[in-house]
Amino acid sequence: MATGQGESRPGHDAEPRPAPGDGRGGARRPGPRRRRVSELPPQGSVEQVFRATHKQLRPNRNGQLFLQVELADRSGSITGRLWNASAADYDAFEDGDYVRVEGTTQLYSGALQLILTSIARVDPRSVDESEFLVLGPADIARLDDELAALLATVAPGALADLVAEVRADGHLMTAFLRSPAGVKQHHAHVGGLLVHVVTLLRLVDRVAPLYPAVDRDLLLVGAFLHDIGKTVELESERGFSYTDAGQLLGHVVLGLEILEEKIQALQERSGAEFDPATALRLKHMIVSHHGEYEYGAPRLPMTLEAVLLHQLDALDARLAGIVQLLDSEAALDGGWTQYHQQLGRKFFRGRGEQRVDKAPPGPLSR
Repeated sequence: MATGQGESRPGHDAEPRPAPGDGRGGARRPGPRRRRVSELPPQGSVEQVFRATHKQLRPNRNGQLFLQVELADRSGSITGRLWNASAADYDAFEDGDYVRVEGTTQLYSGALQLILTSIARVDPRSVDESEFLVLGPADIARLDDELAALLATVAPGALADLVAEVRADGHLMTAFLRSPAGVKQHHAHVGGLLVHVVTLLRLVDRVAPLYPAVDRDLLLVGAFLHDIGKTVELESERGFSYTDAGQLLGHVVLGLEILEEKIQALQERSGAEFDPATALRLKHMIVSHHGEYEYGAPRLPMTLEAVLLHQLDALDARLAGIVQLLDSEAALDGGWTQYHQQLGRKFFRGRGEQRVDKAPPGPLSR
């Protein structure tokens, strides 16, 4: 067990001491209901299990080491810090492990954090994983069905054939259904990329008819493929982090490679050339969907479909991030969130409204 007291600690291979009720030391003793991250108040004592991600061993301004780790459940994540830490504390668990922590919450620079006094890896068999999954298997299957139904509205032809080529790649689609859309900012959970893309397809289905000059099918397929590179960029088995390819190339370049590979496979299988102009427009949508050079776009959007894709993508990412922020601070008093430096503002939650735990997004009526 890692502690904040500076004594010698077991390494990663040592078996952690069973914590009360972890399922390895006899009958489970009933205890208080587990509080989700979104329910944690400031200055509150915490002793419960979280999923650990993004662990770092860092020096403070005096050169003393501390352990920083994101502690997550299905409602969000909170940064935990263990002072006077060591390499043994860092090695005592891995990203993606379940850990039992003890500590106290506090507000610092407008954000809630958890100051740890101990952290220990626990047996995953003792954990109710539904507390840590934003989407369960049934939710992912339902969203995949909706994805297939929306893509089935593409008119028969080269674009529909390309969609079928991508969907037929079992390895790629397994990664697509599991991948997050980001590591922290929005849709940062298993199935997050699927939620993001399905939401975009819903938006395309409703917005594109308002602009007759927009090629609705091209926009729909572009929305499906715009973040396909994240299936390679992000690792999602043990926490969420960037792969080597993700760090070196990024999801835009990786997405172009996947699109080109699928176009080549489709041409070889069908014996017909994929329209070069359509391929170019799809590639442009991938490289320009971030919208601005300072946000990582190699090119600015220069077609109607690329402009609309960027706007809808930014809309969903921004709103999903703000909703996540509001939920993560649901336990704080007052009608306002804390000030968030990255967004340059605080947000009004309302006063007296009761926020409820929301089900995953369901299909909209067509």
